[in-house]
Order: sequence, then C-alpha cells, then structure tokens
Amino acid sequence: MDAAAEPDTEFSPRQREVLDAVLELLVEGRDALTMTAVARRASCSKETLYKWFGDRDGLLTATVRWQASKVRAGNWDRQHLDAEALAESLEAFAANWLTVISSKTSIALNRVAIGHAGSGRSDLGRIVLSNGRFAIGERLKPLLEAAREAGLLAFDDAEVTFRTFFGLVGRDVQVRLLLGDGLAQSRAEIAADAHRAVGQFLRLYGGVK
Repeated sequence: MDAAAEPDTEFSPRQREVLDAVLELLVEGRDALTMTAVARRASCSKETLYKWFGDRDGLLTATVRWQASKVRAGNWDRQHLDAEALAESLEAFAANWLTVISSKTSIALNRVAIGHAGSGRSDLGRIVLSNGRFAIGERLKPLLEAAREAGLLAFDDAEVTFRTFFGLVGRDVQVRLLLGDGLAQSRAEIAADAHRAVGQFLRLYGGVK
C-alpha cells in the first residue's frame, strides 16, 4: 500500500504542540518571532527548543514541514490502481490542499515568508518553498507516475504535470487570500472545486490503455 506520509509521523505530540504555538504566534502577527516567545507560548524551555529544532531557522523549517504535511494524497495501491481510485486520491489531495491553504495559519505563514523573501531578514521564503510547495509536489508525483505506469495518465515530465494540476486546483484562491480577500468556502464547495479540477486534469492527461 502506497500512501503519503501521515502528518503525525515526523514529530511527537509535544513537538506538534510547540509547532502549533509557532503558527498561533504568526497568526497573531508576531513577525519578529523569537525562541523566547515560542518557549513562553508553548510552556517549554528554550533549551528544549534548541535541542529539538536547532536554531530559529530550524524551528521555522519544522513548522513549515508540519503545516505542509497536512496535505496528503491519501492511501492508494500501486498494484491495483484504477481510474476510480486515481480520481478519488487526486480529489482527496486537492480538497486537502485547498483546506490547508485557506487556513489562517497558512495565510499568516505565507504572508510572513513573502515579506521576508529577498530582504535578507531570514531564509523563511526559501524554507517555505523547499518544505512547502516543493515537498508537496514530491508527495504527489509517485501517484502520478504510478498512474502513468497503469496507463491511466499520459505525460512526459512529472514536474510539469504536477504544476498543471496545482494550477487547476489552486486557481487564484491563494493569491486572493494573501491579499485579504475574505474568501470562505464550505467543505462542500471545496469538494466541488476539487472534483471540477480533477475532471479538467484528467481530460488533459488521461491515458489510453
């Protein structure tokens, strides 16, 4: 059985509480995030933070990885992958991703990363790209490649194919949210958007056995 990594396999429950505290501080607008502020909010010592995550960039990297790990392609069986299972897995991924990027925590994290990008203030922009968008791509590509092997998809480059899928799912949602649009979608609306995006994607890349 192939599956995307579960969001709770990399960090212990206590470490996840600390990372959630970082996200809370970012949502509150704590741009100048410090180890002291995180330790106070998470009720732990700075020594523990340094032991677990290294320095501040290590803590931010772990936070991004924790947030990005919530986007999963679900469970799928490479040996028995069919059109229905592929569509279900892609829709689950799409709905999951839309839900995560629409959360206050993701919006806050991305806003801070954009503000820091190219400013020399921190490596948060690079950290978000490497452990967010790029890591998510690597999480879904095995499913795309398995679907190609099964004759369900036809493509030459997995990265280009993923970028197309990413664009169909995300559309302008993330940009609108980052710019302050009060876009709010119900679970049913997100599911409908995911279903529509996957249908468009399969029409573009559907293979022929």
